[in-house]
Amino acid sequence: MSAVALAPQALRIAGTEPVVRLQRVTKVYGHGRAAIPALDDVSLVVGKGEFLCIVGASGCGKSTLLSLIAGLDRATAGRIESPVARPAMMFQEPALLPWLTVRRNVELPLRLRRVEPTERSVRVNRLLNMVGLIDFADSRPHQLSGGMRQRVALARALAQDSELLLMDEPFGALDAITRDALHEDVTRIWEETGRSIVFVTHNVREAVRLGDRVVLMTSRPGRVGRLWDVDIARPRSLDAVEVAALATEITARLRLEVGSDTTQ
Repeated sequence: MSAVALAPQALRIAGTEPVVRLQRVTKVYGHGRAAIPALDDVSLVVGKGEFLCIVGASGCGKSTLLSLIAGLDRATAGRIESPVARPAMMFQEPALLPWLTVRRNVELPLRLRRVEPTERSVRVNRLLNMVGLIDFADSRPHQLSGGMRQRVALARALAQDSELLLMDEPFGALDAITRDALHEDVTRIWEETGRSIVFVTHNVREAVRLGDRVVLMTSRPGRVGRLWDVDIARPRSLDAVEVAALATEITARLRLEVGSDTTQ
């Protein structure tokens, strides 16, 4: 386990090509006296196949950062470069269409891309098997538990066939046991597919369990404050001594950030 203090240069994993490169990205909402700076001078590189977790206090710009990478919003200054035209995104709320079955919800991105029906069926079945929901293919969202609905949302995101998956606190509203099971699912799917994942969370232990690296964002305006390489063998558990130790270190730094914000 190692922690690295950062200058405002890009971060990278040696030997991997970038799937996202942010160069001195700033985001300000509003103008004049009403302007609210959300991000300030953020430089970051996400390597191909990397699982990058981002933590920070509420309001530090974590979700804003994902929106900029996804192309849902534009930076006020700086550049975001990526060979991925359309990153897939998964939110805290599954946002499933209630009138569609599980199969139809997962199939939707394939329909929008006009994938041929037989191929759609094969791919949806494969994705539902991957998330353990093939037996619920004809159910509707209201018939599923919260964890099952998030699995459907994950399968729908994977159906977009993007090399980059952005996850914005997708498990924050779930109970501990369900969240633990979904950690295992996401890790397995990430290892099987080789996709790059940028995962935003408030839960430091969750970040340490899942990530290759953990980035701590400073309090608003959000900056890259510190980076930790997670040199812990997989599979990991939330209760592992190494996970707990690194989570404690990151949490202590996060408390300093929160404390410095309240004194300003």
